[in-house]
Amino acid sequence: MNSIQIENYSAEFGESFTLKNINWQIEPDQHWVITGTNGSGKSALSAILAGAGEHISGSISGLPERVALVSFEAQAELIERELKKDDADIMDVISEGTPVREILEEGKADNPDFDAELLNELIDKFKLHTMLERSFRKLSTGETRKIMLIRALVNKPGLIILDEPFDGLDVDSMATLNELLQSQIDTVPMVLVLNRFDEMPEFITHIAYVDKGELHHTVDINDQQAYDDLYQLLHLKTTDLEVPPTDESDRPPALNPDEPLVKLSNIRVAYGDNTVIDGLDWTIKPGEHWQLSGPNGSGKTCLLNLITGDHPQCYTNDIFVFGMQRGNGETIWQIKQYIGYVSTALQWEYRVSISLRNVIISGFHDSIGMYSKSTDRQKQVADQWLELLGMKDRADQPYNQLSFGDQRLLLIARAMVKHPTLLILDEPCLGLDDINRQLVLALIEKICTSSGTTVLYVNHHAEDQISGIQQFMQLVKADA
Repeated sequence: MNSIQIENYSAEFGESFTLKNINWQIEPDQHWVITGTNGSGKSALSAILAGAGEHISGSISGLPERVALVSFEAQAELIERELKKDDADIMDVISEGTPVREILEEGKADNPDFDAELLNELIDKFKLHTMLERSFRKLSTGETRKIMLIRALVNKPGLIILDEPFDGLDVDSMATLNELLQSQIDTVPMVLVLNRFDEMPEFITHIAYVDKGELHHTVDINDQQAYDDLYQLLHLKTTDLEVPPTDESDRPPALNPDEPLVKLSNIRVAYGDNTVIDGLDWTIKPGEHWQLSGPNGSGKTCLLNLITGDHPQCYTNDIFVFGMQRGNGETIWQIKQYIGYVSTALQWEYRVSISLRNVIISGFHDSIGMYSKSTDRQKQVADQWLELLGMKDRADQPYNQLSFGDQRLLLIARAMVKHPTLLILDEPCLGLDDINRQLVLALIEKICTSSGTTVLYVNHHAEDQISGIQQFMQLVKADA
């Protein structure tokens, strides 16, 4: 690869964001991390290397013929493509859609450099043999991320761009990926978008700091003073938080305090010959906060979907939720009125063009979008959340114009807004910069210690602990 030269480059991304006058040079032996706060333009800066954005002025030269981009946005687009292929019956337990093997081999026919030997090696490294014939769209968030990373590497790009590559991966997979990337550093230059400095691989040579669409700093990793100054800039502390009140006028019926919120008995979930969960018992009592963890593919999200009623096999299992035994005529809305929920899957589904204020208000109605008239009190509460998130001046901005991290932050507020009986947070900090991660963790801790909400928290990162959570469950793969 030759040097990549970006000179006075400006590009638009939708109507609300512009990269401005970017000057940046990437040498063949350099590996970069792009960092900055949510909404600063990190992903946009990396994406212009892959041809994204509407060019306004300036130039980019030296780009290789093949550039691979792996990001949450690209992941969402691939899953959406798969979902559009056919109208699968939601009650059908037989996996449909493109098998993982075909996804991994996409591009093979048109790419003479496709590395079949590396593909087999990576299938072994990530232990993917059992899922090669499974539908790609049936995989967990972490599993789909692994598939996209492997597909990018085996196509032998001249430049690889990884936007938050470690998000959604369990600890073992993170270590395997780090080792894998380390093994490729002499073959392909890499640009990583990272929010967490503690995830920065040892091979990184330079850091680019972006703010408000402008490239403010480029730092050589060996320049200790410049590195320390940048670290301090990105690690501020959040204190004195107050969780905004809710709208008390539309609370769901009170529950029996002597009954568990959730009781799962001898749970089994399987897709054909693939068993995900087998023989699990779990009881969640009011005020009993839980942290759920386990490797990718162990069934964490599947288990959450059984609780929320979003999994077809909830009717074939013994599930008691919020005073109701599943399968006795209850509606899904009777269940969801007690739940606040945020996950990557929800973020992929939340593709509506409504205002930031209305996204938060939709949490009162458990809807994706707004289909009910909001009250003045609900608008007031939503504005309090926007102020807490630093977004009050953007209350009327369309949600789909936000960065991935800002969208995640807003959906967390949507989940919390009604002070639900059960707050389910499935990897809530994915895509958040350090400042907003601290904000979210502090909010969760505040809710655990000072409200009537029971928290169920799914997390891979050991450092993202919540002091108010005292109950822990570790899942393992059923075939492990």
